[in-house]
Amino acid sequence: MFKLIDVFWAYIFIAILILVGRLVRQHLRILRSLYVPSSIVAGMIALLLGKSALGAIVQGINPESPLAQGIFSPNIQAVWSQSPGIFINVVFATLFLGQYVPTLQEFWRKAAPQVAFGQTLAWGQYVVGILLTITILTPVFGLPSITACLIEVAFEGGHGTAAGMAGTFTELGFAAGADLSLALATVGLVSGVVAGTFLIHWGRHTGRVQIGRELSVKGENPETQPPQEEANITIARENLVRDLLIDPLSLNFGFVGLAIAIGWLILEALRWFESITWGRSGLLLMSYVPLFPIALIGGIILQYILLRTRRTYLISRPLMERIGGLALDITIVTALASISLSVLGDNLFPFLLLSIAGITWNICAFVFLGPRLLPVYWFERGIGDMGQSMGVTSTGLLLMRMVDPDNESGAFESFAYKQLLFEPIVGGGLFTAAAPPLIVRFGPIPILVLTGAILVFWLIFGFYNCQQLTKNS
Repeated sequence: MFKLIDVFWAYIFIAILILVGRLVRQHLRILRSLYVPSSIVAGMIALLLGKSALGAIVQGINPESPLAQGIFSPNIQAVWSQSPGIFINVVFATLFLGQYVPTLQEFWRKAAPQVAFGQTLAWGQYVVGILLTITILTPVFGLPSITACLIEVAFEGGHGTAAGMAGTFTELGFAAGADLSLALATVGLVSGVVAGTFLIHWGRHTGRVQIGRELSVKGENPETQPPQEEANITIARENLVRDLLIDPLSLNFGFVGLAIAIGWLILEALRWFESITWGRSGLLLMSYVPLFPIALIGGIILQYILLRTRRTYLISRPLMERIGGLALDITIVTALASISLSVLGDNLFPFLLLSIAGITWNICAFVFLGPRLLPVYWFERGIGDMGQSMGVTSTGLLLMRMVDPDNESGAFESFAYKQLLFEPIVGGGLFTAAAPPLIVRFGPIPILVLTGAILVFWLIFGFYNCQQLTKNS
């Protein structure tokens, strides 16, 4: 068992690795051109210097060498292996704390088309994954049926969700799923930027991009941004911090902890309710659901309470983003550092099939369904969802900024509003967490019918909603 000093040095190494990753990224043009985050670079460096790469090479030459486990001690690597499942809770708890809450009419008008398109991408990943699994991956390669979840977990959820689901995969007897999903998340992130950049050039060349302005360094148009924070809220927050003699970061971190605690209480209540109802028959789902999607709901509840009690000045959204950003960097670095390359090598061909299937679905859905689900500025608005569905939210924001730097299309607001009806369900939400145990309990065919039906629902709703908005515009 590791000691507290091992935890201390484990995160000291993470800090140094992030600095090294930043330095490497700045000196390698290909990494800058692909917009690969420094945390990804740091995680890959840690992986190469750990037991799966350097350690495996040295062990093959001299098993008695001090480097046979890599340059990091086993205790430090043990801390890293447990870190992703912890810090992902912080990431999800901060997603909605301090967020601007629009009026219901404004929210629905801007979010409905985006929700339909985003949900279509996510549920389509399940359908594609299940079809690939039952036709090839299980009968040919002998992989378990929950392999069908990997595309959505990795592509839609990203590295954080993939790391957070590691415990679920292990408990369900598919420990290799954690390594495969993390590797898939890396493929999705890189391919999302590459494919998105290519599609933007194609869209400009063919006239599908309506925003004619070239990429610039100008700021966003303030008229298209959510309302700025009122002056009295800013003053109240400053007075609070001064009176309480507390650092603003510490205060905001306290609310993150409260959101996670609310999520934990909800999860425990759900598990208790399951144990006295359907759980008596052996159907256990909530025991496999990790904390992080419920921590997100805890954050939403806490934000709503602060809004209703007029205490929103207690939370600073920029600080919440910094807390969540730090936690996400730690999650990504430690998750990548803990990947087992031997597992990836043993499942190389299934891994390639999953990667190709996921990339193909996302690109085809964007090109063929985007114009039919998004009534205005379909390219500018759809490219963000495509980027998110292949990597992380920041990939989607990056692609939107590349195609519409001044936010003339209003894509940023629609994208942000969509998250309220998206993140709690898929992309790391409740169904993402519940899908593996559901497939194990009921089999892939019933879940294929379920996800297929939901996909059809969002397509029908999206087509109808797009037609209605087009008529009324």
